[in-house]
Amino acid sequence: MEPKRFQDENKRINDFQTQVLVRCIACSKKAMAKVDYTLKKARLFCPECSYNKEVTTETTVLGVKGYWQLAAHEYFGAELWLQYPFKDDVFFAFNDDHLNYLEQYIEATLREHKDRTHFTLLEKLPKFYHESKNREGLLKIIKKLKK
Repeated sequence: MEPKRFQDENKRINDFQTQVLVRCIACSKKAMAKVDYTLKKARLFCPECSYNKEVTTETTVLGVKGYWQLAAHEYFGAELWLQYPFKDDVFFAFNDDHLNYLEQYIEATLREHKDRTHFTLLEKLPKFYHESKNREGLLKIIKKLKK
């Protein structure tokens, strides 16, 4: 049987953070938080209850006020939709593309990396994402999150 291959695309976490699936802060159903760093605005919209809020991306981080490029959900304090407890940690993804990228990496038995920069998403993942002993458990979680 040929091993499942994964070719690292050197994606970073910020490649996935502009559109984040969240739990609506009004009704707890699935909603979407989006951020546009150029316009300096973030929006949370829920198709279930029609909650719709737009805010500025100006915020204070570690006592410094500015236009920070945070993940979209952080401007609202919204909980991630795609998260699930795993042992003493939490598996999470920002959106379906992020979840699919993680799934491809986790299910691969042959992981190819080149030209890493020490800033890629995969390099920054907690150790439990990388360990083959966790593969089956993590893939079950991903399957649940996709439903």
